[in-house]
Amino acid sequence: MNEKASEEYGHWAEQLAERIVSEKKEPFVIASGITTSGPTHLGTLCEFLFPAAIYDFLKRERKAEFVFVADIMDAFDSVPSAWEKYSSVLTPHLGKPLARVPDPEACHASFGEHFLADVEATMRAFGANPKILKADEMYAQGKYDAYAKLFFERLEEVKQIVFESSLKQELPKWWSPIMPICVQCGKIATTQVTSFKIVGEDVEYSYSCDKNAKYVSGCGFKGSNKLSDHAYKITWRLDWPSRQDFLNAAAEGGGVDHFTRGGSWGTAKEIHSKIFGKSGPVPFKFGFILFQGKKYSKSKGIGMGVNDLLRLMPPELIKFALLRPDIQENVDFNPEPANLLRLFEEFAEASTLSARLNSKESLSRAEKKRAIAFSLSASKIKWRAPFSDVLLYRQLYDWKKVGELLNDAEGVNYLRGYADAWIKEGRVPEDYAFSLTPTEPKTEGEKKLVLAFANALNSKMNALDIHNLVFSTAQQEAVPASELFKILYACLINKQKGPKMGKLVEAAGVEKIKRTLLKTCGQ
Repeated sequence: MNEKASEEYGHWAEQLAERIVSEKKEPFVIASGITTSGPTHLGTLCEFLFPAAIYDFLKRERKAEFVFVADIMDAFDSVPSAWEKYSSVLTPHLGKPLARVPDPEACHASFGEHFLADVEATMRAFGANPKILKADEMYAQGKYDAYAKLFFERLEEVKQIVFESSLKQELPKWWSPIMPICVQCGKIATTQVTSFKIVGEDVEYSYSCDKNAKYVSGCGFKGSNKLSDHAYKITWRLDWPSRQDFLNAAAEGGGVDHFTRGGSWGTAKEIHSKIFGKSGPVPFKFGFILFQGKKYSKSKGIGMGVNDLLRLMPPELIKFALLRPDIQENVDFNPEPANLLRLFEEFAEASTLSARLNSKESLSRAEKKRAIAFSLSASKIKWRAPFSDVLLYRQLYDWKKVGELLNDAEGVNYLRGYADAWIKEGRVPEDYAFSLTPTEPKTEGEKKLVLAFANALNSKMNALDIHNLVFSTAQQEAVPASELFKILYACLINKQKGPKMGKLVEAAGVEKIKRTLLKTCGQ
């Protein structure tokens, strides 16, 4: 992005929307899709949140559509770590299309449909509503037939494009534009086309199921079919541009791995240009979502499931965390309590920036990015009380009282489930995990310090006044402030540290804390 564009567009979604308008024609179809082969995790969210953000900008003034392809024709290549308990049931189906692998929990038509339903539920939670398209249905409808035929007609040219764009040293001898589905064992990962002939508008082909796919072997069956039987899948590097073409996709993105030299976008681009004679959709790439420095992986069980994260924070916070950085940045999502508390604070700050943006105030690009990320994540913030205060007050009072004291009954009620999950799962930071446990000072010197602080407390003080009182008392008594803080925490909660002293005293009640401290000193 040049300097002028950087100033004009605060957010990458805004910039991409403008590019699409300038290069493509209405209606603008924003396409995306995934293979639904395991539980939805944070990395999955990028596949629909990023295109949804672009669609959000486009639909404001243009005709636009957001379509999402569930590629459940992909081969089932591993049992997800979260479903190892079903390993004996699922392993016999390795190599089959996901749409033809049974759902061990018997609640959906197939394994692929089970996790598609999981993705759809997650989309609803995050406010994304694309048109869902299932790959198996599109193949059955013949959407891909003309493309498969074209690839056979121009086989040598297509092979050369795949060879060169994938940076392969050579393509395997069995390489073909399609992967037949074996009529005997149902596998798609172990078949290879042995011959073909073009017959009118169709293609007849013979195949053998004798490939070794590393995780599964073929059954040895030999058979024949026609494209019009729809018992095949186009190989991924050709499937992607094919569906982009018949969906008339104006834009589609993918992880940076698809866009590296040798990646699948290089092939798609060449197929669009040299085989279809078109420019193809506007591409955009996004960085990896990392979990404590490691790339999220459904198969390896690296990262937290989205449902686990949604127990700890509202969906709008997760959405904000992903939409705030530049799209090509890697996002290391570390759900440690301190990081999540900081995210709550940053989200609240961004809501203020969003209000300023709407009032046409001048904002820096960084501020504008955060403001737009907020507006793409939520129409408004649903709470006023800081989440850290909610956790703190919950240590002292029942939920009704928490809402009253924080003057945000509705907001506290919205955050209540998340706070309960933090408490139940032991995620409350140590500073906020406490109970009032009055404890006598250990020495006469400590008693003197506590009395000096307690006697100076008065009910008109707020949290900042109380915090400053610790420093002024320490200065008056010629001791380090850090020492007085430790003594006060020990007397009040029997710990060396806790929530900010001013907040703690204000939350518990100034007069109550004053009486408590005086009592611990025998007054």
